[in-house]
Amino acid sequence: MSTTPSIAVLHTSLLFINPDSLINEYLAELAPDTKVLHFVDSDVLAAVVRDGEVSPASTQRMLHLAQAAESAGADVIFSACSSVGPAIDVARRLVSVPIVKIDDAMTASAVKSADAVGVLATVPTTLPPTRALVEEKARAAGRDISVQERLCEGAFSVLMSGDRDNHDAMVLEGARALATEVDAIVLAQASMARLAPAIAEAVGKPVLSSPRSGAEDAVRVLHERAAALVHATEMRSS
Repeated sequence: MSTTPSIAVLHTSLLFINPDSLINEYLAELAPDTKVLHFVDSDVLAAVVRDGEVSPASTQRMLHLAQAAESAGADVIFSACSSVGPAIDVARRLVSVPIVKIDDAMTASAVKSADAVGVLATVPTTLPPTRALVEEKARAAGRDISVQERLCEGAFSVLMSGDRDNHDAMVLEGARALATEVDAIVLAQASMARLAPAIAEAVGKPVLSSPRSGAEDAVRVLHERAAALVHATEMRSS
């Protein structure tokens, strides 16, 4: 670890400027002395949406981003895209730097008390990775839960067209329907995070989003790694 610690953020699109800026703000608040590096392949998310899955080619591209971050000396890698979870699982096995998914902490929190977790998304390819992550965290916690999915179909295209109000209305409608079946809702995309308070008020149930909890998780891993390196250095010199 260098004198100035660093977190590398992996991006898969240039569309989500606001969520990504929010991540920057959280990292600056939580770890002001940390250097933040950005690695972007602006077409990966579009490729995943086109293919309907995380293809081997998309996996290879995310691996290249992670390897570039590792080569740049990043101490922690933070994956800011929920749709490429399977590719990040591959990258974790092939780089030595810890990789934190943006929704690791969110999904771990969701399974702590909820017996039925709802996954709300506006992009269909985000549902399988997020569901798989919820189920993974539940197994790790020794909990038997059910997972329900809800796609706000068409909302993503509406948002990209600039109609934010209609997008928000579609997401709220989807959340209300999903809430009848679950104890808590996780928002599968960072672009939905700003709606978490409104959704929670509308459905009267816990609603979890990823940007802040993900940033907190990345900073926690950074601090843990720094402490481990200090301990190892002290042990070698003793």
